Amino acid sequence: MNKASIYGLTFDQLAAWLMEYGHKKFRASQVWDWLYRKRVTDFSEMVDVNPDCIQLLADHFTIQTLDEHLKQESADGTIKFLFKLQDGNLIETVLMRHKYGLSVCVTTQVGCNIGCSFCASGLLTKSRDLSGGEIVEQIMKVQLHLDQAKQDERVSHIVVMGIGEPFDNLNNLVDFLQVIRDPKGLAIGPRHITVSTSGLADKIVEFADMNLQVNLAVSLHAPNNELRTRIMKINRAIPIEKLMQAIDYYLEKTNRRITLEYILLKDVNDRREHALELVELIGERRQLATVNLIPYNPVDEHSQYQRSEHESVRAFYDTLKKQGINCSVRLEHGTDIDAACGQLRSKQIKASKDNNLDQNRTEAG
Repeated sequence: MNKASIYGLTFDQLAAWLMEYGHKKFRASQVWDWLYRKRVTDFSEMVDVNPDCIQLLADHFTIQTLDEHLKQESADGTIKFLFKLQDGNLIETVLMRHKYGLSVCVTTQVGCNIGCSFCASGLLTKSRDLSGGEIVEQIMKVQLHLDQAKQDERVSHIVVMGIGEPFDNLNNLVDFLQVIRDPKGLAIGPRHITVSTSGLADKIVEFADMNLQVNLAVSLHAPNNELRTRIMKINRAIPIEKLMQAIDYYLEKTNRRITLEYILLKDVNDRREHALELVELIGERRQLATVNLIPYNPVDEHSQYQRSEHESVRAFYDTLKKQGINCSVRLEHGTDIDAACGQLRSKQIKASKDNNLDQNRTEAG
């Protein structure tokens, strides 16, 4: 039986667990420092921790649940990691370099059930949620990669936009956020953390009530129900009206700016009339809403969609700006590697299946 990841415990949970087994609370501070400041990869490296405590931790937990299966490096410094989990499943994590710091995009589920028709992440349906520890360990693996380069760099920003729907794994997501925000650990400020959702309205409300102070991005991608249902099947269950009600609750409850993600698909949702319809949908929310326009990364399995022309992107952007909408065009990273989220994973799984099929044919022949 696989042991649980030690990274899955918040500081308070770790302290409570150790005290349950008869250890003092200060042991948790020692262990926490070794994990997140000194970043050891084995309990035996915690040299000033009581040996009985070390053995107890080693008996119940592990520090390493992810193995690096593959790594792609882009000319712009973007690195896409394909990690193998203890059960053999594959997940993606991406390191991106920005002027403001180093950002890591993490995955929260193995596969995705949202099924957006343009997305590589949903090519394989969800098989399970990631534990909080498996999500945290993605950050630790990337940070260890940076440590080994000896450039004195650290992960400064987190985006929860990898494979899966984060709000469909809310409890583990919240544990993850508590761990990475802890000032005694990775100390990543909440304003440097963004969580993205496809629009689970009830979970947006629940998230607002938690008052975690992190940024929220909502994948909108269309200004009306007919078009959004065409490209995002979740809109059948949660139409735009219900989603916008949840967004209104979030804005009122938190008074924090929200980002509306809008992926531009050629001749599908990128015309001027779509931009004007989006302006009308946003309406009075414009004071606390920003639209993030995303150039599409084509996926072989979704050949019905093409990348919008540069002129169309510019015209869409200009239309929004002239109507007083805060907006930006997402800076692209890793365009010379498998840039689309889930693309590297799906290619590797397909290649593995093809190899097995060829092997079976050879053996049968």
